[in-house]
Amino acid sequence: MPHSGSPAGRSAPPSSRTAFVAGLRLAGWVERFGASHGALAIEDNDDGVRLLAADGASALLQPPWRNDGRPGRGPGPVERLASLASQPRSLGLLLVRRGGYGVAVASEGVLRASKTGSKYVQSRTAAGGQSQQRFARRRSNQADAMVEAVAEQARLVFNGQVFEYLVPGGDRALADQVLEQPALKAYARLPRLAYLDVPDPRAAVLRKAAADACAVRVTVNDPPV
Repeated sequence: MPHSGSPAGRSAPPSSRTAFVAGLRLAGWVERFGASHGALAIEDNDDGVRLLAADGASALLQPPWRNDGRPGRGPGPVERLASLASQPRSLGLLLVRRGGYGVAVASEGVLRASKTGSKYVQSRTAAGGQSQQRFARRRSNQADAMVEAVAEQARLVFNGQVFEYLVPGGDRALADQVLEQPALKAYARLPRLAYLDVPDPRAAVLRKAAADACAVRVTVNDPPV
């Protein structure tokens, strides 16, 4: 019986990865994907444009924002998606993790106003008893103080700026708590774009997040092994 590297002879599930591709570079990316994986079938679905390659690889291309009456132009779904992603849109970014935060207003992927900072919240511990309870209270107090401080910094950065969408990122629970603060009530009603998974948001991370938020989100599934 031939040996298989996976349990019970089953094929290993295909690996998946995500990248962000600017609208102006999307046609070239699709061309290179086809050159690597073979002839492409293209499906235009509600969740985005799906590429199905001859070798079993696939890629889901999702726009940074929905068609809200400003559709992309072009003869096919890839061209229309690239056109939609290339439209100038303004975004408010709010990225927060235990180790810091970054807030910004960006237009066409470029920061117009921004602020980053460090606010440390201790990690969880496996200790038990009263020590664990004291630690949990301290950690909760740190998180509450951080949420309030980040909300105030975001208010200061957002104040006087005009933007269409909010982009949360980092620690999803912390970002949601910040957006629930009274200081951000006027902005929390804005439509939100897809959550960004980012590390501690230093200045370079914030700049990249601004560019990624305006790009096509590409999820590639490699051919089955």
